[in-house]
Amino acid sequence: MAGYSERIALAALEGKAIELRTDPPVVWASGYRMPIYNDNRLFLRSAGSRLLIAEAFVDSLQRLQIDYDLIAGTSTAGISPATTLADKLGCGLVYVRDKPKDHGLRNQIEGIRAEDGLEGRTVILIEDLVSTGGSSVAAVQAIRDAGGVCNHCLSIFTYGFDKADKMFAGVEPFDKEETKKLETPCVLTPSLDYDTLISIAKDTGYIDEVQAKLLAEWRKDPFGWGEKRGYPRVVSKVEKK
Repeated sequence: MAGYSERIALAALEGKAIELRTDPPVVWASGYRMPIYNDNRLFLRSAGSRLLIAEAFVDSLQRLQIDYDLIAGTSTAGISPATTLADKLGCGLVYVRDKPKDHGLRNQIEGIRAEDGLEGRTVILIEDLVSTGGSSVAAVQAIRDAGGVCNHCLSIFTYGFDKADKMFAGVEPFDKEETKKLETPCVLTPSLDYDTLISIAKDTGYIDEVQAKLLAEWRKDPFGWGEKRGYPRVVSKVEKK
């Protein structure tokens, strides 16, 4: 039987959770035109895929011999895989908002009382996708600010950008103001990485040699790739004002 990475790659391609389109490329929310798009929410409709991802996370925890007290999901796409994993492990679950609520007790981490915090518990962060890494690393910091120990993040997929690696290592700042860095590195462990995805897509005939070459070039210069091929960044209406 194929390993978890290969099986997740096949499930993602078959279920359209990952689409590879070099011509025309996909427009990301940032306006950049990219040859790949990932929407892991599409795994939700398949019980088998949800279980496969949870089993891949368990395998990572066991291989790396990672201790944990709690599982945390990122809001919103990380909540479902975190829940399935926590149920499988029989442990507690919380989830991390991108910012504190502006009402009530102003929680950023749901599942605990804000005034109680995480009291030194070891938390494994579950993320669906790691792109440039900023929001994922911000969630790590939020857990630490709440008194938790968070030195490991498991993701379904990662594009493998250098910027994300540097943010998780604490080398580059993760906030928009570029003032905050992780004091202690956090280890990112994806169940599926970009190179494995492209290899499986090529082996199964999902893409051909020409597309594989274009996708390899994209990884080297993801934010300049579209412009070089006549696909300029789409400027939003807000930016035009």
